[in-house]
Amino acid sequence: MHVSDLQRIRYTYSPKLPPAIAGKITTIDVQKGGPTESVADQDALKEVFAHSYGQPIVELIEGATEHEAPKRVIGAILSGGQAPGGHNVIAGLFDALKAANPASTLLGFRGGPSGLLENRAMEITSKLIDTYRNTGGFDIIGSGRTKIESAEDFAQAAKVCRELQLDGLIVIGGDDSNTNAALLAEYFRSEGVATKVIGVPKTIDGDLRNEYIEASFGFDTATKTYSELIGNIGRDAASARKYWHFIRLMGRSASHIALECALQTHPNVCIVSEEVEAKSWTLHDVVEQICDSVRARAAKGMNFGIVLVPEGLIEFIPEIKKLITSLNDLLAHEADAFGRLESDGDRVSFVSQRLSDDLKATFSSLPAGIQSQLLDDRDPHGNVQVSRIETEKMLIEMVEAQLKQDAGTGVYKGKFSGLAHFFGYEGRCAFPSNFDADYCYSLGYTAFLLLASDLTGYIASIRNISRPAGEWKAGGIPLTMLMNMEQRHGSRKPVIRKALVELDGAPFREFASKRDSWKVETSFSSPGAIQYFGPPEVCDQPTLTLKLERS
Repeated sequence: MHVSDLQRIRYTYSPKLPPAIAGKITTIDVQKGGPTESVADQDALKEVFAHSYGQPIVELIEGATEHEAPKRVIGAILSGGQAPGGHNVIAGLFDALKAANPASTLLGFRGGPSGLLENRAMEITSKLIDTYRNTGGFDIIGSGRTKIESAEDFAQAAKVCRELQLDGLIVIGGDDSNTNAALLAEYFRSEGVATKVIGVPKTIDGDLRNEYIEASFGFDTATKTYSELIGNIGRDAASARKYWHFIRLMGRSASHIALECALQTHPNVCIVSEEVEAKSWTLHDVVEQICDSVRARAAKGMNFGIVLVPEGLIEFIPEIKKLITSLNDLLAHEADAFGRLESDGDRVSFVSQRLSDDLKATFSSLPAGIQSQLLDDRDPHGNVQVSRIETEKMLIEMVEAQLKQDAGTGVYKGKFSGLAHFFGYEGRCAFPSNFDADYCYSLGYTAFLLLASDLTGYIASIRNISRPAGEWKAGGIPLTMLMNMEQRHGSRKPVIRKALVELDGAPFREFASKRDSWKVETSFSSPGAIQYFGPPEVCDQPTLTLKLERS
């Protein structure tokens, strides 16, 4: 790829580290707390993780004596979707490994977890890592979504780790990937495999976090990237004064991205999926939330605005969630007959005849394009691919239909013209902000120190990150502490619990206190582009979500 001037300059940026680990690496010690418990299902998880359940939280501290630093071989995996800062995790890992012992080796498994199973390892050298420091993307080794699930998979992973004589394996990923890391750590212990396993919290969706994992990396950069675009659209809307912009944002399981972008840009409407579910809003209720704003602004002569929609909204609307579940079951059982149908009309008719009366009414109320998407796009398990459903276009069509009814009764006298946008891939590989560059480098550095401390089954944790990096604290959290049991593919399995938007949390309460005003007034805020050079209050600030949660 062509190297831009900005990229060339960013190569030279020196990320900041928490003070406890910024000194001589071979003197850093581990301070352990007491035994821990999982967030739920303790008895079941004790059985699954017989060798690793209950480990203590650890903090990395400055030690007084120097430790031996043997030559090590460590492997790294990038797993799942891209997130800004992944290259800096690997850079931090590489620098820590070499600072401890220059003879040590870092291997990267190409293509994600499948690269481990197929032993597609490559050495990460100083020359290679220097061309990726502080840059976006996962292209240094690539990523993948393969899950290590079967007994054969675990045995093959152990075989490769033994062949390569890996002292440690770093899994950089989201909740599913880190669940895999926990299971690998447990399996390796039970089978006497020497390889230690450490996870790193990655996902722009922000749904891998809790009291101890204060943020997943990439969320900061992605939301700032989206907010710049939304802010630009706000300026345009206020200038042109003729369009309603409906913007769908990434966030399949949680609305953290939409909420953070709303706090930064002040849209007229932001739908929060968790509120929709908690209040059992129907699709009509969601449409009415938007129409209320359109009508109120039209009464003031403002026929323009901005609506933010989380990617996973449709699954949080109870009636649509029930419909999707029924469609998944129906099309799984009648896949052959359905597969022989050629036209959209035949498919819609086939499904409508087999739905219950209430679900048939729900299905019929949807725009034709959305009906087709619910039937066409299915994942390898036969389920609807919700992330591909163009919810923003559905809402535009349904709002327009409702406003036409309102115009007929004289309730609405404005002009409505909707434009649809989806902001997703624009943020996943952006140049990391200074915050993410520092945070990710610190996570990689910490992951090595946890391995060097003979720990396994942990996830790297940097705490106090709403403060300047000079006040950050580095350590590790047992992965089992983040887990519960959930129904997956017909059986109860251990998984890391997703962090959804908390309606009694400070970020949502701040949003709720402002949204009635935003609904009517033009209060758009334009945060501008991410800044890399300048005063810390401009360049190094974390998200508003993090500030509010930790204030």
